Amino acid sequence: MADYSKTLNLPKTDFPMRGNLPKREPEVQKWWEEIDIYGQVLAKRKGNPKFILHDGPPYANGDIHIGHALNKTLKDFIVRYKSLKGYFAPYVPGWDTHGLPIEHAIVSKKKVDRKNVDPVQFREMCKDYALSFIEKQKAQFKRLGVRGDWDHPYITLLPEYEAAQIRVFGKMVEKGHIYRGMKSVYWSPSSETALAEAEIEYYDKCSASIYVTFPVENGNGVLPEQDTYVVIWTTTPWTIPANLAIALNEDFDYSLVQAGERKLLMAKELVDSVMKTAEIDSYETIATYKGKDLNGVICRHPFYDRKSPIIFGDHVTLDAGTGCVHTAPGHGEEDFYLGQKYQLCVLCPVDGKGKMTAGAPGFEGLFYEDANKEVTKKLEEVGCLLKLTFITHQYPHDWRTKKPVIFRATEQWFASIDGFRDEMLEEIKNVKWTPSWGEIRIHNMIADRGDWCISRQRIWGVPLPIFYCEECGHPHINGETIDFIADLFAKEGSSAWYAKEVHELMPANQSCSECGSNRFRKETDTMDVWFDSGSSHIAVLEQREELAWPADLYLEGSDQYRGWFNSSLSTSVATKGQAPYKGVLSHGFTMDGEGRKMSKSLGNVIEPAKVINQYGADILRLWVASSDYQADQRLSDGILKQIAEVYRKLRNTFRFLLGNLNGFDPAKDRVPLAELTELDRFALIKLNRLVGRINQAYDDYDFHQVYYDIHHFCNVFLSQFYLDVLKDRLYVLLPDSPVRRSAQTVLYEMLVTLNKMLNPIIPHTSEEVWRHTPGVEEISVQLTDFPEVEVSVFDDELEQKWDQLLHVRDVVLKSLEEARAAKLIGNSLGASVELTPSEKTYQFLSSVDELEQVFIVSDVKLNPPSHEVTEEQKVHVIVRVAEGEKCERCWVVSPSVGKNEDHPTLCNRCASILREAHFDVEIN
Repeated sequence: MADYSKTLNLPKTDFPMRGNLPKREPEVQKWWEEIDIYGQVLAKRKGNPKFILHDGPPYANGDIHIGHALNKTLKDFIVRYKSLKGYFAPYVPGWDTHGLPIEHAIVSKKKVDRKNVDPVQFREMCKDYALSFIEKQKAQFKRLGVRGDWDHPYITLLPEYEAAQIRVFGKMVEKGHIYRGMKSVYWSPSSETALAEAEIEYYDKCSASIYVTFPVENGNGVLPEQDTYVVIWTTTPWTIPANLAIALNEDFDYSLVQAGERKLLMAKELVDSVMKTAEIDSYETIATYKGKDLNGVICRHPFYDRKSPIIFGDHVTLDAGTGCVHTAPGHGEEDFYLGQKYQLCVLCPVDGKGKMTAGAPGFEGLFYEDANKEVTKKLEEVGCLLKLTFITHQYPHDWRTKKPVIFRATEQWFASIDGFRDEMLEEIKNVKWTPSWGEIRIHNMIADRGDWCISRQRIWGVPLPIFYCEECGHPHINGETIDFIADLFAKEGSSAWYAKEVHELMPANQSCSECGSNRFRKETDTMDVWFDSGSSHIAVLEQREELAWPADLYLEGSDQYRGWFNSSLSTSVATKGQAPYKGVLSHGFTMDGEGRKMSKSLGNVIEPAKVINQYGADILRLWVASSDYQADQRLSDGILKQIAEVYRKLRNTFRFLLGNLNGFDPAKDRVPLAELTELDRFALIKLNRLVGRINQAYDDYDFHQVYYDIHHFCNVFLSQFYLDVLKDRLYVLLPDSPVRRSAQTVLYEMLVTLNKMLNPIIPHTSEEVWRHTPGVEEISVQLTDFPEVEVSVFDDELEQKWDQLLHVRDVVLKSLEEARAAKLIGNSLGASVELTPSEKTYQFLSSVDELEQVFIVSDVKLNPPSHEVTEEQKVHVIVRVAEGEKCERCWVVSPSVGKNEDHPTLCNRCASILREAHFDVEIN
């Protein structure tokens, strides 16, 4: 028996079939570190136009979660792509390190009493804690394959950063944007500090819903006073002790309703709903007034000897309640401003821990939520509780502790948004927002935003660099003090504020601008952590030589429209009159496979580390690319298995390409474009069409399209057509056959081009492929250039012809499948097909050589065109069993098998190839 195996050009490659990514990826990453791939990439692009993606700093506590993995991977896609496109694209990762969560961790985990520990010592504990998690998160981000300057990240606790932040604050002071004032702000009793809007989250809360009657003391000649009451509605009974007025809308109609012996005043449109809720069946309207007609009416507080006058506000609506709004200036933003308008005092009988003070007689010492019950009981005792029910509604919570917050009037430091609101709204128009709705979202947030409360009652943070006169209490801050403190912090860090005496923290010869005293005390509050991170565009982009201001791109989760995008815009416009970014890209959040939010209680949390240990980082990265990240994404074990299957197909494509390039030297074996076969030229056209789409998709940050197009190209065009058709010439023809070299030339272009285009997404696999790619000069694929469209390969006539041929091929393959199902044939090479085409179809079919290879059958008979076959049908197909015997070498069924004495088991074609190769065998 003859042995023909060494005459077959079977794939040979040491590129493994299985990726075994969890083991191989760390080896690749170790090599990257050894050769300093980050430094090499920057060195290669030095002097080129810059592309700066500024990293939004994650908080340094806890392991990274899947949202972190999504965010950092998206950033890595972009930075890697921009580098391959020729940009100088450094990536400097950062961390946010100050604030409550770390304080809370030190207190709870180390059992430290914050108020009885030296502030410097406590801050050092916080710093060590933050730095330890930076190292942990850094390792986890690097394991994802994220390329960056990990040895020199920016960290908000570093002295140089804190100094820059102080100067940002000083610039805002200089421009008149910072002031101190008494306002009703979000207050977190659980954190004992004021909060900004960006630190608020809304969750469902069950609250008491009470309707309260306020007795009319002076009807001002409009309302009767005997047994007459104004009805208010509130879901915060604990604020009733702080009531100072009742707000109506001047333009609403108000009805006086007789209900038993009492006369009740409320908005006309809400009478029926209030009466229904209060379970009052018998009532009648006895008078109606315009809101403005009730000006001058004075009510009496239900249980205190205090007046509660009628006032007017536009915030009064008919959406719920009674149209008469309980007003407590100490416990509501709108209430506060309305109180200022009507010169009401600011009563806030609740302390920082949320406990009622002596300002609420009878309720002193009660936690505000506990006071709800007691206040309601008191209202019932005095006969002023019309109705008590309970409702579940969205209520603001502290985003760190997840516990409810309250409005509480306190003295705080604010940034006056009105001072630069219009500039921000204009700058928003100059930014490219992706998705486009981001522009509307942040515009509305800025347009509706109140002043920014920037002071926090914390220790672990950057101190507000402000002094107060010991004599008159006037705040003392100027350019000299700012520069002195910034220079000090740059040398010693912000803990110097706590370690040094006042005279050591300010330049000499400072005196109070109000009274001339030279005795000062220092502020004890720290800055809002959003001011920390919001200063990064100055503290990082302007401080590091390799970076540039403004950034080309900010990329974070969609919650950052109220967070980092917002605070960065505020500090930038306030100090420089311009947005700190040219573009903003936001992504959604990760849900489980059923669309539910991941939570430990549901047991549906998927940890990046576990995914990487089981599948590899490239699988997780491929999932990121597959997702429509601008919306919420789903992730589950089932989804990961699907992604792993897609990865397997991509890897097998690379394996096939590498295997069939065995022995191919691109330097000497490449075939010029003009000498390529039509099939190979067609494949090259399709590859370049793909290159055009992929470039556009990357430019649009549309990674899902990158994933889909490459997967479809490999799975459909290559696997189901081109590579399948090539097998005959790759395996059967002589190694240096011009037709085979033509195919290898295009396979090489496919390999290199696909690998470069996938490098930003699956960099570990891409690097591994590059190591096995023949003829490459660069040591890493990351040091190459991204593929560009080769316009010279396009041939519209050829492309149209082969596109039509593929349609005919689909018809033929369908007929072959039907014949296989009918058990007429097995393998398609066992078939002979007879084609009767339409007129137009015949024109291009007759010009195609080797139709047998295109359809992968042993014989094709092409009949003349028939009028009975429509242009829509294209071709009529008859499948028959091929005549002859199966060739042992190429597996084609041919009548010529057995006709050659030297090679009786081969067809004429294979026998001819062997003669050309001077292959002689001894027949057993």
